[in-house]
Amino acid sequence: MMGSPQREILCKVLVVGDLGVGKTSIIQRYVHNVFSQCYRATIGVDFALKIVNWDLNTMVRLQLWDIAGQERFGHMTRLYYREAVGALVVCDLGRVATVESVSRWKEDLDSKVCLQNGNPIPVILLGNKCDQVPLGTSASNLEQLGEELGFSHSHMTSAKVRMQTRVTYGTKILACTSSPLISDVRVEKYSTRTQPEPYPASSHYL
Repeated sequence: MMGSPQREILCKVLVVGDLGVGKTSIIQRYVHNVFSQCYRATIGVDFALKIVNWDLNTMVRLQLWDIAGQERFGHMTRLYYREAVGALVVCDLGRVATVESVSRWKEDLDSKVCLQNGNPIPVILLGNKCDQVPLGTSASNLEQLGEELGFSHSHMTSAKVRMQTRVTYGTKILACTSSPLISDVRVEKYSTRTQPEPYPASSHYL
């Protein structure tokens, strides 16, 4: 009989991007394997939790923070970003403006949250709704953009048709955020460029 994991690790991962790019849809597809056309716009921040068995001895609790698209212009992002160990920046491949704005989201993350050693947290660029763009759209364009902007990885995906969502989202996040932490992880080893503040009382788990 397989025993229980000896260690549990909490990894806080941010999911950011412009309004309507499909952040909530990607999270719901990954965590619950469901898709809906009728998600309400996120106000502030929502949460979801994905349990991942990293190995026989380690269980990773992947806490996904779904940040509202308009929050980059607000004052709460420093609070929301605190203690994150990785992030996803999501864009809609069918809306050029959302692709162009990923650089601003990356800059926002880099300026407000970092690892204890001062390095930026790893950030993955996801081009969502690839099922709705012309077949000629190449993943290499997204990868080139990601490389130019300093993203850890870049991938095209579609929450609607489940294309690459579970594989890419799960394995790449764990590879980027969890691998360096597995040997010795402590939440207090991560910091933001601001003084600690309490989490918003209105936040809730999905």
